[in-house]
Amino acid sequence: MRFPLRLKFFVFAVLLAVGPLVLVSQNLTRLTRDELKSAANEDLTTVATALRTSFDNTFQGRWLTPLMVIRNGVDSSDLGVPQKISLLTLGLQELPQVVSLQLSIEGSDLPILVTNEQFAARLRDAGADPVAALSTSPDLIKAIAETGQFGRPVIARLDTTGDWIATLALPLSTRIAGRQVMMAAKIDLTLLADMVQRHPFAQRGEITVVDQSGRQVLAEKPELLTRRQIVASTLPLIVASARADALEPYVRPDGIAVLGAYAFPEWFPWAVITELREDKAYAVVNAITRQILVVGLFGFVLASLGAFLFAQRLTRPILKIGEAAKQVGEGNFATRVQNVRTRDEIGDLALRFNEMIAHLGERIELMKFVSHGTVSAIQRADQEGMERGGERRRVSVIFTDIRGYTEFSESVPPEVVIEVLNQYFDVQADIVESHHGDVDKFVGDALVAVFEGENMEARAVACSVEINEAMAGLLEHHPEHGLHVGIGVASGEVVMGAMGARERMDFTVLGSTVNLSARLCSKAEPGQVLVDQATQTAARLNDVVYETLKPIALKGYAMPVPAFAALRN
Repeated sequence: MRFPLRLKFFVFAVLLAVGPLVLVSQNLTRLTRDELKSAANEDLTTVATALRTSFDNTFQGRWLTPLMVIRNGVDSSDLGVPQKISLLTLGLQELPQVVSLQLSIEGSDLPILVTNEQFAARLRDAGADPVAALSTSPDLIKAIAETGQFGRPVIARLDTTGDWIATLALPLSTRIAGRQVMMAAKIDLTLLADMVQRHPFAQRGEITVVDQSGRQVLAEKPELLTRRQIVASTLPLIVASARADALEPYVRPDGIAVLGAYAFPEWFPWAVITELREDKAYAVVNAITRQILVVGLFGFVLASLGAFLFAQRLTRPILKIGEAAKQVGEGNFATRVQNVRTRDEIGDLALRFNEMIAHLGERIELMKFVSHGTVSAIQRADQEGMERGGERRRVSVIFTDIRGYTEFSESVPPEVVIEVLNQYFDVQADIVESHHGDVDKFVGDALVAVFEGENMEARAVACSVEINEAMAGLLEHHPEHGLHVGIGVASGEVVMGAMGARERMDFTVLGSTVNLSARLCSKAEPGQVLVDQATQTAARLNDVVYETLKPIALKGYAMPVPAFAALRN
């Protein structure tokens, strides 16, 4: 009873029951991943927006508005200088994050400066001059006035303590000696840094604040983060004062995949960036995947055991067929697929494969009896097969004929004759192949070869001279044979094609050029290469010279034919 191969594959598929589990797990993890990504993106956006709002509210409500109240009091004409200085001092006491207040008169280098003593002590302990660190330079005040950015903070970091300081300036309407008076304030931004560090999101994600140059702010060790794609996306928006909050997943330079969002505070030239690594965002998915893997592994072990036993029986004959195919590829047509007796498609395949090897071996052996031109013609033939007929082509033809062959064949046993003749033909055929020629046929002790294509005349002459030298070498090794070779070379048009009966054809060349080559060969002396006028004109070789001979009377030609002897230079 035949056991069809398709039924075997069906049984194999049933054993691999983990397939549906894999499909379900993929869909489940994909859906869960999408939901978690949506939730993570919403969380990122919410955190970035909340921090942006906190920054703006803190700056405007806790600092800018009280400072404007102080500015208005100082600007009042009802208060004298002592009262105004007292107002500045009281303002510092009520605003602990404001570390200095300063009144500057346009054109004067001696401002009125009131500092936060506690912060000033920190500066002194760090080796810094509090007055120099907490005073606002006339150049900065002038730059703020020229841009009209009153109340807008200019952010800088104190290198001595690592504190981030915001400097802002507010103009007074009161003039002294006709000169503009400006109130400047410096604010310690530690409160904003604490908002970032203590935010609950910072325990599982990352919150980064960058300025318009891509530098991290509000950090103890600020870094330049322009290599991060999300940071590079925010820089043009900060410079353009745009406020387009957005989401942006990307991959960091270190290869970590990250989900990110950003928002822009109204009062600071910053971008608040919130980021969450994808592996943390999808932690639930990873846990589900691990559970699925455990269950799938158990099913896989069972399926693998059954598949192994089944595949071993299934693949053993296939491997034998593959090994036989390898042997055939290496030229061994005696090999056969052995011991495959299964009653299914594989058994049929092994039987047909053995039949194919037998027929292929026969065809390979038959190919040795035909020329390359014949094989090429067969390969170009359509499904109808070879048709008789020919076409005109320009070729170079060489005839070689062994001199002394008749005497030699009569003096030695036939087996020796065949052995020696094959030896001579082996050498000649190899030389023809090396010069890209095609052995058309062997006629008794003669060889006919055809050369086509570029430089065919030169290749034919070079081949003939090399054959002549090789035959002389064989004569030196076997002088007892007494065999020489004469060669004729001619170039011109021939008719090339399939000729003969319908059931027995020969692919060969015919024409006057073939006849001329044969006639020249018959007139060549032992060890001589005779070429016609067309070949001598076209074949120019550096190491071959031509000796002009008297025109030779040839059978079938009314007039003597010009001939040349090709000699190694």
